[in-house]
Amino acid sequence: MYALLESLIQLFWAVWSVLASIGLLILPVVPLLLWVGFWTFAVDWVKLRGFFIKGGWIGLLLLSLMAVLVWGVVAPPADGAHYILGKELSNFVGKTVYVTGLVCIMLLSGSVQLAGVFGKQGAPQPPDSLEGDSGH
Repeated sequence: MYALLESLIQLFWAVWSVLASIGLLILPVVPLLLWVGFWTFAVDWVKLRGFFIKGGWIGLLLLSLMAVLVWGVVAPPADGAHYILGKELSNFVGKTVYVTGLVCIMLLSGSVQLAGVFGKQGAPQPPDSLEGDSGH
């Protein structure tokens, strides 16, 4: 009986070790997965597309530029350069690449939602109308 209990404890620690290793592997990409999930499932791209068509893309461009400038001043790389795909890039050029990548992921998430890949789950649903209910 003692051997069985000892084996179960070893099995528990082995499973725990595997799950911890998987968690450490996934942990660095969690912010990116949250970014994709937000822009895919929480944003109504039908309304946002209309906003971009009316000139909202200029606001997105200026906001991205400000993000590059602020991020570049606040958090410069430790050795003064970014290394992206084997190339050494200066601080602001590297930040521009990162911000452009995030904007591209945002727009691709919108394209996926507008294409209807996820069906009704991909588009946020408007809240139910309470016009007839006075709450009394």
